[in-house]
Amino acid sequence: MAFSLIDRVCDILAKKGLVSGTDLEKARAAYTEKGGELTAILAKMDIVTREDILSAFSEATDFTPINLSRVKVEGDTLKLIPKRISMMYQVLPISRIGDLLTVAMVDPMNIFALDDLKAITKLDISPVIADGEGMKQILSDCYEKSAYDEISDIVSDMASTGMEMVKEDKEEISSGELLRIIEETPVIKLTNMIIDKAVKERASDIMIEPMEKNFRVRYRIDGILHIYHTPPKEYHRAIISRLKVMSNLNIAESRLPQDGRFKLRIEDRRVDFRLSIIPSILGEKASLRVLDKEQAMIDIARLGLKERDQKEICSAGDMPHGMILVCGPTGSGKTTTLYSLLKYVDSATKNLVTVEDPVEYELKGVNQVSVNSKIGLTFAGSLRSILRQDPDIILIGEIRDLETVDIAIKAALTGHLVLSTLHTNSASGSVVRLVNMGVEPFLIASSAILIVAQRLIRKLCPECREAFRPAEEIAEKYGLYGRDGDIPTLYKARGCKRCADSGYHGRVAIVECLKITPAIKDLLFRRAQESEIEKTARGEGMLTLRENGIENVLDGATSLEEVLRTTTAARKI
Repeated sequence: MAFSLIDRVCDILAKKGLVSGTDLEKARAAYTEKGGELTAILAKMDIVTREDILSAFSEATDFTPINLSRVKVEGDTLKLIPKRISMMYQVLPISRIGDLLTVAMVDPMNIFALDDLKAITKLDISPVIADGEGMKQILSDCYEKSAYDEISDIVSDMASTGMEMVKEDKEEISSGELLRIIEETPVIKLTNMIIDKAVKERASDIMIEPMEKNFRVRYRIDGILHIYHTPPKEYHRAIISRLKVMSNLNIAESRLPQDGRFKLRIEDRRVDFRLSIIPSILGEKASLRVLDKEQAMIDIARLGLKERDQKEICSAGDMPHGMILVCGPTGSGKTTTLYSLLKYVDSATKNLVTVEDPVEYELKGVNQVSVNSKIGLTFAGSLRSILRQDPDIILIGEIRDLETVDIAIKAALTGHLVLSTLHTNSASGSVVRLVNMGVEPFLIASSAILIVAQRLIRKLCPECREAFRPAEEIAEKYGLYGRDGDIPTLYKARGCKRCADSGYHGRVAIVECLKITPAIKDLLFRRAQESEIEKTARGEGMLTLRENGIENVLDGATSLEEVLRTTTAARKI
């Protein structure tokens, strides 16, 4: 759309009080840096909803808005406009009454599109305005096959061509024979399709797991695993071997674990993949971590943190020296938070170095070291060498042993800002864990600035979330009261096309920030229990993970069920 129309839409949003001047400045800066559409950037930054933007477009153009998530297009109507035209102009035929065809359009003022549609259909066109993201989704649903259907077609093709597959129990096979099989077009297509669909579905992990009669392909989307297909077992080894070739691993070795990585360009962006293969009694299991910078929110302002927590973390990052720990289980977003903080503190005047196992994302302007224990390059060994290079800020991927934490604490005490992660359930539990590892409490008190416990909770799909009022006993049990003391309207998951009937779309971080205050330091010196440390911290204003999650429930960002599911392992309020 022309920028003048976008400008009018932004003015309407501003007049309605939905965006501020500061919001527009941030969006315009992102627009200048990355391109795209200004309104889409505003929605992506969670400044306004897509519904608000669509309403503003409707007001600016006088075209009727339409919610595509509630539209069902008949097959005969869909055939009126060729797929190529629909994709090119971002249009979708909605309904036909006589000689009048109603068409949803992202840009209903595109005269060329309207002329082409009229010439192709030989019908009068009645345009309605639709959201761009919603249009992409419905066009994908209408014109593209599901992942299940595409895999089924490829598997049928492999079977019909009589391809000789490798049996799992066939141990004696030459590398040349295996290479010949995995270079066949159907194997390449099937492997690429599994990966491509994972990226499009926003998956963070791909699991390829052997079973008795088949193998299972699962995607982890918003933290939850979903089964996408179970192809026949005879194709399993070829797919695993194809992934090994892509990662430069030994295809002849199937008895030992192997790790590798590779990069692909998908939808005009580079995506990194980290491959881990382990042997099981039924065959090799592959786990692919999808490292997509477009999906990763490596920006402290985009993590979805409450303003209070964001200020607390940024304030700790502004300190000249000390140690900041982010704790939580695997997959809780610890590394993303540290990367975001690293980006926040980065400047040309500072020397930033990371030690990771492995490096997840390549950060511009940051010196990143990948640990390799096979050649003796450990966390501790790398840290000793790094300290000789006068770093200002050090990021340690994970504190695993006493030697690593000892060097990290000494670095924090000698003028360096140290960022790292720890596998514990709560912020106060991190202190106890460090003491159990052999660290003296006075060293923790002298070096630590902030300890952050973190989880990721799924956000409710804005297209289909359902409003309700909780029962009095539920509100009382979990503190579900608004500022006026009344029980507010909450939301729960329902499910629609956009969220694959899950009721959720995307995730947001919840945290508990344990600031190392004089009172907490006193407890550390006295070797106080975890419960006593938490009680004191809460008395000083710290909110637990559960309490932070409840705030998101009251804001309508997530459901109570999601918060309870995610924070069960953490200490309850």
